[in-house]
Amino acid sequence: MRLSRNLVALSSVLLFAGTGCKHWGFPQKPANYREFAYVTNGGSNTVSVLDLVYLRPDRVLQVGRDPGGATANPKRNEVYVVNSGDGTITVIDAETNNIVSTMGVHRKPYSISVDADGRMAYVANSGSNSVSVIDLDQRREIAVAGTGEEPGLAKVSPDMRSLVVTNRASGSVSIYDLSPAPDKDTGEYTPPKLRSTFDGCPGATDATILPDSSKVFVACSGGHEVLAVGLASAPDSWAAKQDPDTMHDRKLTLLDVGEVPVHLAMKPDGGEIFVSNFGSNTISELSTWTNEVGITFPIGTKPTRGIVSADNSMLWVSTFGGDAVSIYSIDDGHLQNVIRTGPAPDAIAFSADEHLLLTANTVSGDVSLIRTQGRDGPGLYTMLPAGKSPNSIAIKSFYVK
Repeated sequence: MRLSRNLVALSSVLLFAGTGCKHWGFPQKPANYREFAYVTNGGSNTVSVLDLVYLRPDRVLQVGRDPGGATANPKRNEVYVVNSGDGTITVIDAETNNIVSTMGVHRKPYSISVDADGRMAYVANSGSNSVSVIDLDQRREIAVAGTGEEPGLAKVSPDMRSLVVTNRASGSVSIYDLSPAPDKDTGEYTPPKLRSTFDGCPGATDATILPDSSKVFVACSGGHEVLAVGLASAPDSWAAKQDPDTMHDRKLTLLDVGEVPVHLAMKPDGGEIFVSNFGSNTISELSTWTNEVGITFPIGTKPTRGIVSADNSMLWVSTFGGDAVSIYSIDDGHLQNVIRTGPAPDAIAFSADEHLLLTANTVSGDVSLIRTQGRDGPGLYTMLPAGKSPNSIAIKSFYVK
């Protein structure tokens, strides 16, 4: 579900405008440090590049029609943008902030996932019921795998053995075996092979895979449940030797949460997942160890996205209907603060050091920059302009030589 689509953009608000000077209380960065936020603007066919060192707009890039999902490569200084309207992927060089390539995929691509090595990408094509496999070294599609109806997310596991695809229209989850990237000398490559399919997850949307690649949890946004699936372990792994059943994908349980679960935010340690229940204005806490629902807590009007701090202590949730970000203390189990943003915040992201939290405000067409620390605690610092209907944020930081 892309909540930011087809919204009318109003005028942007710029508070405490960023300049080239340093900002009081912000961590000092080396002269060769760079960090940018890439904001896709579905209504204006652009990507807004924001400088997170000097807190100012850097430039606006014209991309394909109806840009949506975006992600940064973990190994190279590149960012990839999915253009749903024309079936392409835009490649941005983060060192120059220029477009360096455009790759064709299939109808209505929705999201893109990059593996841990930064060599392979997987694109869910919701209009053609398929997943495109992209070799990022060659910058081209090298394989296509069929999926269920209207795939929304294609996510590769941390161990790069499994690909999980959520199929919204068919209410199912498809799981594929993945092979290593193409051999650099021979070019040989084995396309993804369908391994398992699990039905009974209406409106399957978001998914998160545990850091050890042992389980995937899927939000069934057409109802009020989260599907938990055990992912097949490697034949020679400790888990397989202890329990041969783990060598196969298996449905673990369906967990009752709030109405219309749309997003899953996992703690970095993998111990808990927090579900944004858009329809019931709550979050639900899931234990990934016991596969059980803990508390369900009122968080604000129409929560859409969540993100957990690196120390596993705080959950930040954008509330689409509340024009705010809610801060939930995981350790204490209570709402710590509510910070106003622009209208209808959706996408949410931390800066690399988590000193800033960014939210894309879909109605006003701007991005809120919230200080996560300060003399008076967290608070809105400034707002930077984006474009019409901003819907995704990718962060890339690096050092230049």
